[in-house]
Amino acid sequence: MTALDLSSPVAVVGTGTMGQGIAQVALVAGHPVRLYDAVPGRAGAAADAIGARLDRLVEKERLTAVDRDAARARLRPAEDLAELADCVLVVEAVLERLEVKQELFRELEGIVGDDCLLATNTSSLSVTAIGGALARPGRFLGLHFFNPAPLLPLVEVVSGFATDVASATRAYETARAWGKTPVACADTPGFIVNRIARPFYAEAFEVYENQGADPATIDAVLRESGGFRMGAFELTDLIGQDVNESVTHSVWQSFFQDVRFTPSLAQRRLVESGRLGRKSGQGWYDYRDGAERPEPHTAEPAEPPAYVVAEGDLGPATELLALIREAGIEVREEDEDKGTRLVLPGGGQLVLADGQTSVEFRDVVYFDLALDYRKATRIALSAAQQTSPRTLAQSTGLFQALGKKVSVIGDVPGMIVARTVARIIDLAHDAVARGVATEEDIDTAMRLGVNYPLGPLEWSRRLGGDWACAVLDNLHECTPSGRYAPSLALYRHAYASDKREGSSS
Repeated sequence: MTALDLSSPVAVVGTGTMGQGIAQVALVAGHPVRLYDAVPGRAGAAADAIGARLDRLVEKERLTAVDRDAARARLRPAEDLAELADCVLVVEAVLERLEVKQELFRELEGIVGDDCLLATNTSSLSVTAIGGALARPGRFLGLHFFNPAPLLPLVEVVSGFATDVASATRAYETARAWGKTPVACADTPGFIVNRIARPFYAEAFEVYENQGADPATIDAVLRESGGFRMGAFELTDLIGQDVNESVTHSVWQSFFQDVRFTPSLAQRRLVESGRLGRKSGQGWYDYRDGAERPEPHTAEPAEPPAYVVAEGDLGPATELLALIREAGIEVREEDEDKGTRLVLPGGGQLVLADGQTSVEFRDVVYFDLALDYRKATRIALSAAQQTSPRTLAQSTGLFQALGKKVSVIGDVPGMIVARTVARIIDLAHDAVARGVATEEDIDTAMRLGVNYPLGPLEWSRRLGGDWACAVLDNLHECTPSGRYAPSLALYRHAYASDKREGSSS
């Protein structure tokens, strides 16, 4: 099945930011494009706005003047839906209301030809439900672009319950021909990205709500230790708190209020107060003129220990041993099966975040997961009240000797990065097991759609087959609400990994 012929006209209905962006993508790819909006005059204004953006592309030497003029000649506002009759694809980007979209497509079905693909750009509604209003739902599907559509490469090609394979394949190949990176997925709440990304926001908000750390510190740890492009608080301020919360609420409701997707009360209060982020001037942070950005908590300098004793396999943190030696600190290794930890002079323990809380043990400091301990510039530590000041100081000094800034946070099980990554990995395995998408498409979607440093399945392989399951098991024991209970798919993956490791030893 091949992509749509470039000589065939494509229509976009709805001329807001997303509609204009999608139209520009199709236009630059070479299609004649028709723009329609129910509000008189908006389609013409949108065509002018697209033309202005094409001018800027020429100024930046990303488009030639000849190609710009040809694209402008192919762009035409439509005053009536009937003018879309000869289009081979109609993409809708109107209000996120089911009845509005259903009515639009019912009307379009009586106008366009039988071979015309009908697509919705919805991010929160069921593709199946929208297509359910059609006499021929087989040609209906989702084409979910990401904002800004001309710049972001990802397109989720969503098959509804009744979507024909041929229709989905043609749409997929068309998106590829437009220079995009398509991923195929089933019609599930949130599709791929908005489903699997929920823990990135939810766990940051949970740490905040439990007084574990302030937004600036949590964001810094996610960036400087976890390798994420932005922290959860600054990212939701950029997206818009109302938009982000609406998507979270939609996914939660669509999964019948599954506790894994429960919205944040703190974010709800932020939205209710009108602090919607950058667009309103205030969100988690203050963007008004003269406002100062809060600094993350960074510990004062401390003396490192003279030596550490490594007991057991440090797993994802094994690289630390080389870094400690390079810093001139002696590492004594013991092969005894005493767990996975570093023992400090005086007997205090330094343990990689595993979903347990420091209050369960004597004199323990937890350190957070890092994407790459060598490249990480900040590490979070947590300790309980009974942790000795000496152990906390030695732990702080150890990481500072490795060239890291240290943020000491509250006694939060699973810390910040570890709990977030474990939950993302769990949702990814669950999505694969339920046929939402392939491992490859999920990893591609999360890297391109939300700029994750690694795809969640790739992260899972790097951390070890049972790492995420063990972290979530411990978190579930600490907080037995069901939020952290590992999925059946993750249990199966962990068990299979154990069997493989056992057979190779």
